[in-house]
Amino acid sequence: MPRDYKKEYREYHSKPEQRRNRSLRVLARRKMAKELGEDTIEGKDIDHKRPLSRGGTNARSNLRVLSVAKNRGRK
Repeated sequence: MPRDYKKEYREYHSKPEQRRNRSLRVLARRKMAKELGEDTIEGKDIDHKRPLSRGGTNARSNLRVLSVAKNRGRK
């Protein structure tokens, strides 16, 4: 069965909390790109040491640059 992206957006991604979190992730990436340069973060993830779901913020002390494999492999 193919994935129903419209249903996913309607039921999950459009919720106010999820839109806020997505916005914070985008802003975190922009902040790090401005500080470190686009070339430095290209192909990498910006990690929130304390996740947004547990009260994390976009403070510089809460952000770090990790490889995609390392960031998405940690729990």
